[in-house]
Amino acid sequence: MGYTGIMQVRATIKLLAVALFLFPLFTIPSPEAAAGDSSQKTNQLIVVELFTSQGCSSCPPADAYLHELAEMDGVLPLSMHVDYWDYIGWKDPFAMPKVGERQREYAAHFGLRYVYTPQAVVHGIDQATGSDRRAVGRAIARLRGKHQVPIELVKTADGGMAINLPDDPTVEHRARITMVVFDREHQTAIKRGENRGRTIKYRNVVRGFRPIAQWNGRAASVPLSARELASMQGESCAIIVQSMRTGHILGAAAMPLHN
Repeated sequence: MGYTGIMQVRATIKLLAVALFLFPLFTIPSPEAAAGDSSQKTNQLIVVELFTSQGCSSCPPADAYLHELAEMDGVLPLSMHVDYWDYIGWKDPFAMPKVGERQREYAAHFGLRYVYTPQAVVHGIDQATGSDRRAVGRAIARLRGKHQVPIELVKTADGGMAINLPDDPTVEHRARITMVVFDREHQTAIKRGENRGRTIKYRNVVRGFRPIAQWNGRAASVPLSARELASMQGESCAIIVQSMRTGHILGAAAMPLHN
């Protein structure tokens, strides 16, 4: 190869180096982009459970605040509808007796002698009136950056899901793994009761939940079959790992059930 050819090769190499510097062949997706992959998700979310009711006149401001929380990064708000206000004239279509049971468990953990709506329970650690933006916001802020168990959710080829948990020496007590299914949004025109005449939109409405396993802090993979997922109808699924002794949530992840 002559001098001219050598110079042309060197020029080409320089151009390729510049091109690779400006436009790399492989890019690392941002967390936001990675979260868009419905086949596999690893996320660490702060869970806010709002205990609410369509029969409660003081609940709509808290329901509205839940919309704002649903837009916050790293926060999973869940609209949990209780049934103990149904007797005053309007039956909440999303209410479930076991939501009240869950709320009473929290009352015992917090040392409360009663349950009420709207109540926001933040990650099983703090509780406040659901419409108290300052108190709920402070509770969320205190949890930012704290250690959480990373939970990997993987959709399997047969339509099921695998819940993968790592070794985590910080887990001191046995934990319960709970599957929660929820719909992104519902709107209800309320015809009777304390909210008669109002049309209210709800976000992340819980349609069902149940414990699926226990965990002791050691690496584990919990399978969920397609039949199990289908038995609890909802648009999305959340997996919550929660201390059985304290009620504190150790980690949470969520993903859509349908593409």
